[in-house]
Amino acid sequence: MSQFIHELKGWPQLTWDEPVVAEALGPLRSHQARLLGRMEAFGRSLQGEANLRSLTAEALMTSEIEGELLDFDQVRSSFARRLGLDIGALTPADRHIEGLVDVIFDATQHYDLPLSAERLFSWHHLLFPTDLDDLGTLTVGAWRTGPMQVISGHLDRPKVHFVAPEAQRLDEEGARFLRWFNAKDALDGIVRAAVAHLWFITIHPFDDGNGRLARAITELSLARSEERPWRCYSLSTQIRAERRDYYKALESAQRGGLNITPWLLWFMGCLDRAFHSAEGLLADVLHKARFWAEHHDKPLNHRQRMMLNDLLDGSFIGNLTSSKWAKITGCSQDTAGRDLDALVKLGLLIKSAAGGRSTAYTLAPLPTAR
Repeated sequence: MSQFIHELKGWPQLTWDEPVVAEALGPLRSHQARLLGRMEAFGRSLQGEANLRSLTAEALMTSEIEGELLDFDQVRSSFARRLGLDIGALTPADRHIEGLVDVIFDATQHYDLPLSAERLFSWHHLLFPTDLDDLGTLTVGAWRTGPMQVISGHLDRPKVHFVAPEAQRLDEEGARFLRWFNAKDALDGIVRAAVAHLWFITIHPFDDGNGRLARAITELSLARSEERPWRCYSLSTQIRAERRDYYKALESAQRGGLNITPWLLWFMGCLDRAFHSAEGLLADVLHKARFWAEHHDKPLNHRQRMMLNDLLDGSFIGNLTSSKWAKITGCSQDTAGRDLDALVKLGLLIKSAAGGRSTAYTLAPLPTAR
């Protein structure tokens, strides 16, 4: 079996081909600057909306990468409370979701604070509240004390993808990583984020949660590079879409040499694709603002406003029907029909040609801007 990167002489002196990385970094920085410029031009309300959408997506997708599905409304409400945003009725979130939201919120909103072992331990406690009953033998809020392998396949014939450093090395490995991460030097912030992600995943210092914490550290590093607490993109959303390539790139880097140029190029490409996706997010935020500016004077009840916002946020799954309306809002089928008919008459929804139970409703397009 080939050596893992942390077993090589010279670890953790990671290197890369400066001209190659610089060539890829230039267009990426330009794309980032355009996104930040668009966000700067938004008013405070729209910035808050984009920030909320991005943070919500980040929490949902960093968990989904690990195979865990979280409740959208709980995550969104939890972030809205912390950001002081009014999104109507808030959905109570369970302790597990609140903990993950706290980690991402701290990483992105308090990016200017040093990253210390104590801060990492507190994040780990948030991910794994010690008063829950399902932690088993998991060590929480401290470096792991046993071996760590990343495996897949059947238990009787596991495939070993990676073996992390021995537990007795973690005090030294953690201290070296944190000294490097907090150093005030000329290293580009995006490059630092990419290196930090690989480095932290490689030392794998906790019994569980290493992937989510690595992505939180990456978010912290990106926020530092932008010097802004608000987000307009979600890197974890793009990683989730490219999960197979993500793991392949990590495994290749961890079994390769100390020159990590291929990993940096993959990371920057993934980030650039996240920036492209953010263009759509910002367009959706502007569309929602235009929608309510166009229809601010319409007489709507709370059910209609809630459902229209769900449609505008893209959080509604499938076709909108009267039966779904009744179920989600908790009203009768007759009330749902009256709500929908009123929105069609007001020009906010379009009714499909199909009749009966197959009747579906979609948002009416806005007038073309003049």
